[in-house]
Amino acid sequence: MTQEEIFEKVQEVLEDALGVDDDEVTPEATLVGDLGAESIDFLDIVFRLEKAFDVKIEQSELFPDSVLNDPNFVQDGKVTDAGMAELKSRMPHANLDEFDSSRKVEDFSNVFTVDAVCKFIEGKLAA
Repeated sequence: MTQEEIFEKVQEVLEDALGVDDDEVTPEATLVGDLGAESIDFLDIVFRLEKAFDVKIEQSELFPDSVLNDPNFVQDGKVTDAGMAELKSRMPHANLDEFDSSRKVEDFSNVFTVDAVCKFIEGKLAA
């Protein structure tokens, strides 16, 4: 599949899962801040992506929130150096540069952009 075909399918999945319009689902749109996704929506999104692309996505593979609940990786509400290394190894599909500058746990949801989801799917399909 081409990048454009992947984007179009991801766009459709997000429109259906979140009840948003296609013009809102841009590559730079964040799932939480821009598209209004809540934690329960992430399960639905994963399920729909698995169906749309015929792939298996393990729990916390796309959204590794378990890192944020680990005291080895988070201290005083900020992700540690070890935590950043873990996130970078588990999320090669996401641009973590902006998050790396603040490292505040509450800012982590901004990492989940439409583009990050597309890159994740590209990686799954290539594997």
